[in-house]
Amino acid sequence: MTVSSASRTDEGRYVLITGASSGIGAELAWLYAAQGRPLVLWGRDAGRLDAVAARARGHGVAVQTRVLDLADGAAAIAALRADDAAHPIGIAILAAGLGDMRRGDEVVEKAEDVLRLGLVNYATPSAMAAAAAECMVPRGRGHIVMLGSVAAFHALPFAAAYSGSKAGLKRFAEAQQMALAPLGIGVTLVSPGFVDTPMSRRVVGAKPFLQSAPSAAHRIARAVARNQPHLVFPFVFSVLRLVDTLVPWPLKRRILAAIKADQTD
Repeated sequence: MTVSSASRTDEGRYVLITGASSGIGAELAWLYAAQGRPLVLWGRDAGRLDAVAARARGHGVAVQTRVLDLADGAAAIAALRADDAAHPIGIAILAAGLGDMRRGDEVVEKAEDVLRLGLVNYATPSAMAAAAAECMVPRGRGHIVMLGSVAAFHALPFAAAYSGSKAGLKRFAEAQQMALAPLGIGVTLVSPGFVDTPMSRRVVGAKPFLQSAPSAAHRIARAVARNQPHLVFPFVFSVLRLVDTLVPWPLKRRILAAIKADQTD
């Protein structure tokens, strides 16, 4: 990644997007590029990330890229601080994440998978959100976006690591919102249902209320513009979340235990 000093014109206009090499992250990159926002794009796949960056540059904006595995949280924190020093970030969208679940022929999730999901879905994005806040607070402005999941609302026995990691991110985002609001920093937690991305395509079976990645990106950008604390979509999941709070735990437990799910490699 080329590091240079930000111009006065672009200071605080850069949008950092993790998970930008595909799915929602890529769509957000193209959306913000079309709005004239310079970008800092992170991803794990260099080839796909370069392709996303090339399309974004077609809108005439500056685009910086970084290839990084978010399982290395310390490296991610250092990289965010370095990128902000070179290109002050106005919006940090932490969209990278992993989806995984217990396979149909497995009794429990693999310990290594549980650790990796905990790092990539919760520990690293939470630490990055804290690092972004450190950079934004002295400037008195900025917005942090954390991409969660409606899975955070439920204890899923076939995806304990995934639902648990997203639940942890949800609680962190809610707490950070309260801490940063008086300091002029916005925080938006995004809790989508199924979105048509490479991750969701691995899931075997029905995907109710499936949303397109471009639609999801537009919803997220609108939520950021409105400084919306929590975006849940599609709307039916907001209703289900309310119903979930009214269902007695013994009944809820039987329902969740009966759900079957699997995924391809």
